[in-house]
Amino acid sequence: MKKVMVKLLSAAALAGMMVSPVQADEAAMAAAGADVFKRCEACHSVDSSKNAFGPSLIGVVGRQAASLPRFSYSEALQQSGITWTEDNLRQWVADNTKLVPGTRMRHVAITDTAEQDYLIAFLKTL
Repeated sequence: MKKVMVKLLSAAALAGMMVSPVQADEAAMAAAGADVFKRCEACHSVDSSKNAFGPSLIGVVGRQAASLPRFSYSEALQQSGITWTEDNLRQWVADNTKLVPGTRMRHVAITDTAEQDYLIAFLKTL
């Protein structure tokens, strides 16, 4: 009986250490998103203490637009009232000037929905 209990506990411990298919898929998407993000990193930092030409994107998912205190945003973005939901991020990376006319950010045109999925998965990890 004791051996059976030890085996069950060992199996349970191993199962707890295993990565679920969903976690593996999310990790793969985030890794692909890191590659897509290379188009963004010339202007955006992934360091919360540093802004570049654009603001840091640490914690961007769910954040109110134009809300970092150490960055000078365009008036158009300040007045947008946008929260960076997944849907708004998709619209932004597809055509930011359409979403917020008058923004200073140059148009990036990531229109492929798979690339958008990857990028958002990566941004969620920040």
